[in-house]
Amino acid sequence: MDEVKSDEVPRDPNGGGFSPGEAMASFLLAAEHRSRPDQVPGLVLEAARIMGAVDAIIHLADIGQRTLVPFGAPDDVPHDIDATLAGRAFRSMHTLVGDGPEAGLQRLWVPILDGTERVGVLELVVNDASPVTLSRAELLASIVGSVLVCKEAYGDAITLTKRRRPMSLPAEMRLCVSPPLTFSGPNIEIAAMFQPAYDIAGDAFDYAVNGHEAHLAIFDAMGHGLAASQLANLALFSYRHSRHLGLGLRETYHAMDEVVEASPGEGFVTAQLAVMDTSTGEVEWLNAGHPPPLLVRRRSSATTLAGNTSLPVGLGDVEADIGHVSLEPNDCLVFYSDGVTEARSDAGEEFGADRLVDYVLRAIAGEERHPEAIRRLVHALLTHQGNLQDDATVMFVQWLGRSDPV
Repeated sequence: MDEVKSDEVPRDPNGGGFSPGEAMASFLLAAEHRSRPDQVPGLVLEAARIMGAVDAIIHLADIGQRTLVPFGAPDDVPHDIDATLAGRAFRSMHTLVGDGPEAGLQRLWVPILDGTERVGVLELVVNDASPVTLSRAELLASIVGSVLVCKEAYGDAITLTKRRRPMSLPAEMRLCVSPPLTFSGPNIEIAAMFQPAYDIAGDAFDYAVNGHEAHLAIFDAMGHGLAASQLANLALFSYRHSRHLGLGLRETYHAMDEVVEASPGEGFVTAQLAVMDTSTGEVEWLNAGHPPPLLVRRRSSATTLAGNTSLPVGLGDVEADIGHVSLEPNDCLVFYSDGVTEARSDAGEEFGADRLVDYVLRAIAGEERHPEAIRRLVHALLTHQGNLQDDATVMFVQWLGRSDPV
C-alpha cells in the first residue's frame, strides 16, 4: 500500500488557522478525492496524526457480521464482534476507551457509521481520552464511514477485506443489488439482514424512502443456487421498475407476475410488498404467498397481520388483495422469509414462529438497536440449525410516530 502524506497541514483560507480537528477533516476530505480504495487506511492514519493521535487502524465488519477485519494492517488480527471491546463498540454504536499499547497511551474504539449503517470500528491510539479528543475521534470516524462507502465502488480492496471466505456466485449477485442493511430517518427506522451471508441465493429484500412514503419488500424465489438468485433478481428489478414508474401495489404485483411468468423455465417468487405513510403510520401491504408480517406493539405483544394471501408472482395474473393497518408510535413491523421459522435443528425441531416472536419481543423490550437485534437473531438461527438449508431474511421496520419537520 502506498503511504500517503500531507505536504502541509491545511490552513484556514481566512488566515485564522484551523484547529487540529478542522485540519484533520479538511485534509481527509480533500485527499480522498484523488485516491484509490486501498489508499484509504494511509489517508486515515495521516488524518489521525494531524488531530494528535499516535496510530489508527480501520476494522471492517465482515459480511456475516461475526468479526472486525483490519483493513490495510495485515499483521493485526480480526476481533470477534461478540467477545471483544472492539466488538462491543460495534454492537453498542458507542465509543469505548481501553488501555493503550504502552504506559501513558489510551486506545479508542470508535464505531464507523454511514448514517446508521454499521461499517466497522476505528481503532485510535491517543495520548488522552479527553472530551475534545473523543469529539475529534468521532468526527474522524464519521468521515471515514462516508469515504469507505464511496470508495468501495471504485475497486475491490474494501470488498475483499470484508470477506472471510470465498462467496458463491448467487450470493455475489445478491450482495450487488441489496440496499444498505440499515436506514434511519426522522420517523422511520429500517434494519435487515440475510443468511447464509456467503451463500444466499433466492431471498432478497428492498426498500426506498421517498418523501413521506416508505416502500418495503421482501422476496423468496423458488429453488436454490444460481437459478433462484436470478429469479429473485428478476422479481426485485421488476419491483423497482414499477416503483420508479409510480405504480401502486396491485399494478406492481401484476407487473412482477407477468415478468416472472414469462421467464425461461418454471418458477415463482413469494413476496411481501408494503407502503407506509411515514407522516401518519398508515400502512398498506400485499401478501403474495409469503409468511405474513408480525406487528409488535408497546414492546410487549406481537400479532400476525391477518389478511387474504394472493398467489406467488409467476403463477398467473390474479386479483390481489390489499391489507391495511394503522400503526401507533414505536410500533414495529417484522417481515421474514420462511427460512427463519422453518430452520431445523439436528433433532428436527423447527425454529418456529413462537420462538421468533419470543426473540423479537425480548430484543425490543431490552431496547436493543434493531441492527444488533437482527444480527443476533440470524446468528441464533445458525446456532439452532448449524448450516442453514434454506435462505433466511428478516427486516424490522419501526414507525417512530413523529412527522417530518418539512
